[in-house]
Amino acid sequence: MAKKASKSSKKSAADKRPIFANTAPIEIKPIDDLYGDWFLDYASYVILERAVPHIHDGFKPVQRRILHSMEELEDGRYNKVANVVGHTMKYHPHGDASIGDAMVQIGQKDLLIDTQGNWGNILTGDNAAAPRYIEARLSKFALDVTFSPKVTHWAASYDGRNKEPVTLPVKFPLLLAQGVEGIAVGLSCRILPHNFIELCDASIAALRKEDFELLPDFLQGGIMDAADYNDGLRGGRIRVRARIESGDKKNQLRITEIPFGTTTGSLMDSIVAANEKGKIKVQRVEDNTAAEVEILIHLPSGIEPDQAIPALYAFTDCEVSVAPNTVVIQDNKPRFIGVKDLVRESALHTKGILQAELEIRLGELEEKWHFSSLEKIFIQNRIYRDIEECETWEAVMAAIWKGLKPHLKKLKRPVTDDDVARLTEIRIKRISKYNAFEADEHIRSLEKDIAEVNKHLKQLTRYTIAHFERLKKTYGTGRERRTEISSFDRVAAAEVIMATETLYLNAKEGFAGTGLKRDGEALFKCSPLDDVIYFTQDGTVSVSKVAPKFHVGKNPLHVALFRKDSDPVYSLIYRDGRLGRTFAKRFRMGGITRDKVYDLGQGKAGTRVLYFAVHETEEESDAQMLAVHLKPALYLRNLSLSFPMAALAVKTRTSKGNIVTKHAVDRIVRDRKASE
Repeated sequence: MAKKASKSSKKSAADKRPIFANTAPIEIKPIDDLYGDWFLDYASYVILERAVPHIHDGFKPVQRRILHSMEELEDGRYNKVANVVGHTMKYHPHGDASIGDAMVQIGQKDLLIDTQGNWGNILTGDNAAAPRYIEARLSKFALDVTFSPKVTHWAASYDGRNKEPVTLPVKFPLLLAQGVEGIAVGLSCRILPHNFIELCDASIAALRKEDFELLPDFLQGGIMDAADYNDGLRGGRIRVRARIESGDKKNQLRITEIPFGTTTGSLMDSIVAANEKGKIKVQRVEDNTAAEVEILIHLPSGIEPDQAIPALYAFTDCEVSVAPNTVVIQDNKPRFIGVKDLVRESALHTKGILQAELEIRLGELEEKWHFSSLEKIFIQNRIYRDIEECETWEAVMAAIWKGLKPHLKKLKRPVTDDDVARLTEIRIKRISKYNAFEADEHIRSLEKDIAEVNKHLKQLTRYTIAHFERLKKTYGTGRERRTEISSFDRVAAAEVIMATETLYLNAKEGFAGTGLKRDGEALFKCSPLDDVIYFTQDGTVSVSKVAPKFHVGKNPLHVALFRKDSDPVYSLIYRDGRLGRTFAKRFRMGGITRDKVYDLGQGKAGTRVLYFAVHETEEESDAQMLAVHLKPALYLRNLSLSFPMAALAVKTRTSKGNIVTKHAVDRIVRDRKASE
């Protein structure tokens, strides 16, 4: 029994020891800090690796990897997009769908990719065919300005198997030519596309340190008011309109260009929706878009085209507002930058790439000149014969060095052992057919090229300007501005909306609205955007939006459209409370809040309106002379008195008014004889 007890005691002691007794102590960290770190890591990844383009080449990572893959596959022939997508997946750690979508977007901009097949339509919004059915290759422009492996900085791909460019050495402001949109964590990017030719001119002006102006240009065309563009920075805004003109028939409009960010389908949907809401009046909409936009809008009889066009701008996507937000990645962090500064930095970056290419070219030419000269010395002076009897490599090298020594001063750089070793690789066939005249011509040609490169390096700004002028001349044909720059006032919706509804009043029940056709009396035509003002018998006033049914009080005094641009004069005589005095006033409404009840009297229970009139101008109201009839009372001899309403000053609706009488009033009528 004792032995069993000892075993159980040992077991219990072992159970009490910590499980991780031999491991390092665990660091306890607040969960808030963990979430904060994870969020920042994720946000940084999305901003840097997915959503925002780099300032130097204007590409998001997926776009850069697509272009790099296409350059690796480039052989002058078309490749299936599915093949390009598969090749890009060696570099891009995400799915094939994101790569295919990004490639289609690049191809639809008609600048970097030469497309073949159904790549969709930015005008109609039609999708591209599946990647296995469409083909692509790099455009001549892309091959010209996007790639230069010798000046490219490389990094390992996500799995370490391949190398990919950190940025492509783009020698053109591609970011502004194509435009880009992206949504990151806490950050959005929207850079609008600009005109190719104008970008070339702006880059030249930036290199010359001249001022320039740069505004967006869209493939869809349209008419643009960019007065508030704000250089593409946050807070800026542009408005773009469709181009609408009269059709072949009388009651017909034709849309030939659509705003940026819309398609013919979305534009037609917005027109139909506005028509269903009663904001515009359209008979039918017809889409004949093919290579060019053509949307026909058939208007009902009685609607003039000049009246319908402003309504289309006000209530449909025929006019859109676009807010730019130019943000790029620079020095591994986001930077908000204006379009002009972006062009200047792009021009300087292009200048730097061209300088690096020239320096590499110069080094290659000098190396060719050096070896061609060395080869000439080696062959013409028959130094190769000195090595015929050498039995060791050291003896061969020594013999060549000895033969070269008298001629080393003719060379521009010191000769190395590698140079000497290369001489031993010259074949006998080349030596036997060596032509000194051709060799001299080749060396003179190299010297001419070296002089030209040195000239370009000394005049680097001029060389860069010539680069942009060449791009403009070579690739600018057919890329003229499509979006017309104009200025236009914002269309006030309330001014152009069609008055297609009728407001009805059911005075007995105390309701008004557009849906009371069976139970009410027609008052006037209105639109869904209109406001209605109504005065009640107990001395209150309110303003409500037009609706199918809303309460206005039983037997209202006055129901009318409320126009902010109209300020009529109201004349009012009311009894203050059930047994109070009678007051009179003339007033204007002034500012008013919708659906709020305002007292025109002093707010006492039992207040009653005895007289009410509306005049469009103060002059019209000045002709009022009223006859006030009093109720019979003890010691009251005169039961009628004249009251000059026109003598009252026009005040605000909150004014108390002037006392008319302290006696009970029976009725008030207009004194026509006195008024005349």
